[in-house]
Amino acid sequence: MNRNIENEKIQLEKDGKMVDCDILFTFDSEDTMKSYVGYTDHTVAPNGRKNIYVSAYNPLNTNMQLENITDQKELAMIYEVLRQFDEEANA
Repeated sequence: MNRNIENEKIQLEKDGKMVDCDILFTFDSEDTMKSYVGYTDHTVAPNGRKNIYVSAYNPLNTNMQLENITDQKELAMIYEVLRQFDEEANA
């Protein structure tokens, strides 16, 4: 059974420190057959926008282990999803 993790928090290690991150959204891809989670540590990029990160995860695993995404096609798909989220948020 998948649990709804949106609006939850996760803790990640960043630069040797534990950082609290807020989960912003999740989505599944039929192309990759994976689930993804978008989250932020509330840092701000040089362009003034909040940093948002996306990782793959197994929604059946209660341990929330995040997987790095390195495949270029997968990264392009995620970029498109983020662009669509941004358009909807600014509409």
